[in-house]
Amino acid sequence: MRILVVEDEEKLAESLAEGLSRKGYAVDIIGDGAKAFTRISMYRNDYDLIILDLMLPSMSGYDICRQMREEQIMVPILVLTAKAETEDKVEMLLIGADDYLEKPFSFDELTARVHALLRRPPESVPTILQAFDIELNPSERTASRDGVPLTLTLKEFGLLEYFLRHPNQVVNREDLITHLWDFNYESFSNVVDVHVKNLRQKLDRGSYPSVLETVRGIGYRLRA
Repeated sequence: MRILVVEDEEKLAESLAEGLSRKGYAVDIIGDGAKAFTRISMYRNDYDLIILDLMLPSMSGYDICRQMREEQIMVPILVLTAKAETEDKVEMLLIGADDYLEKPFSFDELTARVHALLRRPPESVPTILQAFDIELNPSERTASRDGVPLTLTLKEFGLLEYFLRHPNQVVNREDLITHLWDFNYESFSNVVDVHVKNLRQKLDRGSYPSVLETVRGIGYRLRA
């Protein structure tokens, strides 16, 4: 899952990015409102959530939210606000925000709200993702095959979740990079392939053929 943090308080933005990265999310940071809106417009399908401050240089969070919805960019928005007035919260929700959090806030509450928003995709999906004999619970961060728990790294968990949301579909490396790595990732690196290889070994446990197939020259496919 990939998150864009739009926050001009540098220390807060870096703290959020560090904490969310430890939870397994790919996180990008932008501190300028206009630049953030340009990024969102250009990469509207690449982000799973926007964490949006209201008071930003060059373009406010209000305007970003309003224009996103006017342009049918439906990425979930979690607003960070220092304003406690009910009218401000109501206005944000009415123009398209999905949730809000007052500053100062606890990181535990922020992550709980992030998890809740990410459980609400555009199309309805089950709480437990399943394919073949593999099960994954995104909210509890657990996975198993044939009832046996899988011990996965954060990136392996993210890869498996993405494959389970696209069973029997060929997923190319660019799709995986887009959804699981931030903009600083070096696209010519073989890190993706290494993580997929490690995930395949944990899923297969020596069995053949692999449930996670390599489609030569294109990408990977999870057999469901």
